[in-house]
Amino acid sequence: MKRIFLPLAIIGMLLLSAAFLLGLMIPPLENILDLERTAKQELSGKIDHHFWIAVGGMLFATLVHGLVMTYFIGTGRWIEETVTTYDLSPDLYVSSRKIKYRIIPLILGAFLLLVVAGSFGASVDPAAGVRYDGFAGLSGVTVHLLLAGAAVTFNAWVNFVEYVALDQNATLIETIMGEVRRVREERGLPV
Repeated sequence: MKRIFLPLAIIGMLLLSAAFLLGLMIPPLENILDLERTAKQELSGKIDHHFWIAVGGMLFATLVHGLVMTYFIGTGRWIEETVTTYDLSPDLYVSSRKIKYRIIPLILGAFLLLVVAGSFGASVDPAAGVRYDGFAGLSGVTVHLLLAGAAVTFNAWVNFVEYVALDQNATLIETIMGEVRRVREERGLPV
């Protein structure tokens, strides 16, 4: 899974980072009504590029997190059945659960932060029917920028934690497979 995860996580982070950088290239939108038609079209094109790359990045990052979650659910079940079937130490299953339950809240937090940042981005789109003007002296655009930066940074950190967890789980699976081989040899079963 680590071989699959790393390129997918890199692609997801590149998409999120590209969306963030494209967002930085959008000029302040205070006087959009005063812009000439060509300037409005250029601005609209920048916003569209930012929007579609952001949506793609959010979907891809969610896909990557979902794959990790699915992997841990599947291997957790396999570890539970293997530990029970071969009468192995219950500590092996407990270790698996600790790894899994350590990353689940992080994955959910990363997803939630992406949704919140995207929602605030939609609310500051000049073409949107809903308008968010800001909070605590910060403009709506600044709030979106801060949330987007936090989302990109947090997702990068969660990807790192996921990679470490995948490595720990792979080591645990190797340990279990070694124990299964030992038990099968003791019982005279094919290895």
